[in-house]
Amino acid sequence: MSTRLRLVADRAAATAELPPPPTEPPHGEPLHEEPGPGAARCLGLYAKLAAGVTVVTARGEDGPLGMTVSAVTSLSARPPLLLACLRDGSRTLAAVRSRRTFAVHLLREEQQELAGRFASPTTTAAERFAGTDTRQVLGVPVLAGSLAWSVCLTEDVRRYGDHHLVVGRVAAVHVGAGRPLLWHDRRFGTLTEPVPEAAG
Repeated sequence: MSTRLRLVADRAAATAELPPPPTEPPHGEPLHEEPGPGAARCLGLYAKLAAGVTVVTARGEDGPLGMTVSAVTSLSARPPLLLACLRDGSRTLAAVRSRRTFAVHLLREEQQELAGRFASPTTTAAERFAGTDTRQVLGVPVLAGSLAWSVCLTEDVRRYGDHHLVVGRVAAVHVGAGRPLLWHDRRFGTLTEPVPEAAG
């Protein structure tokens, strides 16, 4: 056998002896195969998370829109970014996506009625804003009297399950004084310690 033929035969034999490449699991991660807890148990867990109560507003085609949201958090200081979770299918979410601007209001402890009104599925947009002192900031309806508010430019919107994560870049902000309205265990609550006065 010539040297060239011998090299070709040796390569073929070596290739035949190689083990097959490893195959990836069907879902990549073992956790995806677990059934997980039911929705009721997850909601029971989420109910134990204490959060400030906020109202998110936006400008719709027919006027101002808004909804009560408890899942709002700071995301970054530089650049200044806020993160809000809005329910899938809401008109407020549609306005946030189309107009690319929205406002986040941190409510005071005495604003439980306002929070309930903006959370009610049977209350129209006009009824939610009825009797509220509202002004326009960067084209977005801003509710007067809240503990603090910010107007944000929509940076990103991504769907996760039955909610969308909305990232907004803070373009205007006001911070007042008072106590925040809290949501815990499916009911409103308030702080008990003194809150230092602040303005800005």
